[in-house]
Parts: sequence; structure tokens; C-alpha cells
Amino acid sequence: MARLTRKPMWRGAVGLLAGLYFLVPVAASVIFTVDIPGQGLTLDAYGGILGADGFTDSLLLTMELAAATIVLVMVLLVPALVAVRLGAPRLRPVLEIVCSLPLVVPSVALVSGYSSVLRWGPEHLSRTPLFQTFTAVQDKRFPFVLVLAYTVMALPLAYRALDSGMRAVDVRVLVEAARSCGASAPRAVLQVVLPNMRGALLNASFLTLALVLGEYTVGALLGYQPFAVWIVNTGGNQAQLSVAVSVLSLVVTWVLLLVLAAAGRPRDRSRSLSRKSRRAGRDAAAPAPIAQEAA
Repeated sequence: MARLTRKPMWRGAVGLLAGLYFLVPVAASVIFTVDIPGQGLTLDAYGGILGADGFTDSLLLTMELAAATIVLVMVLLVPALVAVRLGAPRLRPVLEIVCSLPLVVPSVALVSGYSSVLRWGPEHLSRTPLFQTFTAVQDKRFPFVLVLAYTVMALPLAYRALDSGMRAVDVRVLVEAARSCGASAPRAVLQVVLPNMRGALLNASFLTLALVLGEYTVGALLGYQPFAVWIVNTGGNQAQLSVAVSVLSLVVTWVLLLVLAAAGRPRDRSRSLSRKSRRAGRDAAAPAPIAQEAA
């Protein structure tokens, strides 16, 4: 009995410490943005976010980069995972190791490699059509080189989310059932497998979006100004504005996480309702027991 009563207390203490660990810095940041010494409480820092120089441009650029990164990650990982599940299960460890490599390579090392390639290309390929390609991927209006860098960095996160989603469903059975109904292999994947992986796809997309919103090293060292770089640059002149933008971005991330959690509920609810209806049908179809007459 003593052990049973101690477990909830320890769980509550751990939950309280975790909550304080996350909420105290957020609360301190909010107080810093609204409390001005000598003036009292004010919301001027939040009111000046939209009018800040460079805020809209950096945010729009980051959202465009995030959308392109999500599409590229899905195009690379989903077909690879489906192919490994259906045709080559032995290659799954190889794919897992390849997708996990960015975890052991620092961002500074990745940026150093990108910079070397971007310098080497124009010098040695100036008389080839690839010279225009190297110029296009470094365009300030939409630096596609950042999309390539973010895609590599997002592979470990997106792979874990998608792999767990594919483990929850039997991809082979779904594809074979769709093929037996006359569907082609691409149609079976698009209309049968992917709808059953909606939660995993949303998780991978959210993790990729969060990574792009918070990534600073790659953009700063390559000389671009996405949202995270703009926040750091603004913090040198307007500290309260920079912290207010960080708090606002954190709140937006939490809201997106809640929306993601709500998006996965209808599927689970409909599944539970279908199970209940099947059970009710079985109970109704079952013959009633015959009462034995007392002797």
C-alpha cells in the first residue's frame, strides 16, 4: 500500500518540476517585455512587432523556406520508407543510419561544407550550365541552399515520426488490398497508405516547421536573414522587442501543437465508434441464452 501511495506523489513532484522548468523562463520573458522601469506595465513591445523593420520579410521568407523544406522532406522520405517496407526490409537499418547522420554532425561543420561547395562551384563550373544553378540556389529572395540544409537537418526528426506511423499500420496489407481492388501502386500509396498516416505526416511537418523557425546557425553563417537571425540582430538594438517576438513565436508553436493534437482526434474517435458499433452488432446478433427451468 505504501508503494501505491508514493508513486502518484513522485509523479506529481516530477510534473511540477518540469512545469516550473519550462514556465519560469517564459514568465520571466513576458515580465521583461511588459515591465518598463519607471513606466510600469505596457504592451508597446508587442504592439511594435508588426511595424518593426524586417519582421514581415524575414517571417514570410522563413515560412516559404519551411513549406519548401516540408515538401522536400516528404518527397524524399515517404517513398523511401514505403519502398523499404514493401520491397527491401533488410535496408531499413541502412536508411535509419543515413537519416540519423545529421545528429552527429554539428551545424557548423555542415555550413563549412556548404560554403566550400558554393565557392568551388562558380570557380570551376563558370563555363557550364551548372554555373547558373549555383547562382540560383543562392538568390537572396529565396535561398534554396537553406532548403537543402534544413532538409538534411530535419531528416532525423521526420524519419522517426514517419517510421513510427508506418509501424502503427500494416503497409503491405493495405497496398495488397488496394492492388486487389484494381488500384495501381502509386494510387494505393496516395489514397490508402497516406490517409492512414495522417498523424505521422502532421507530426513530421510540425517538427520540420519548428526546426526551420528556430534554426539560426546555418542562415547566419551563410549570410541570410531568416526569422531566427532577424530576432538575434534585433536583440542588439531593441532587446524587449526581440524577446517579445520570441515569446510570440513560442505561443504560435504551442498553438500549432494543439491544432496538431486536435487534428488527430476525429480519426481515433471514429475508430472507437466503429468498434463500439461492431460490438453492439455482434451482441444483437448473438442468440439469447435459454433459461433453464428449475426442477
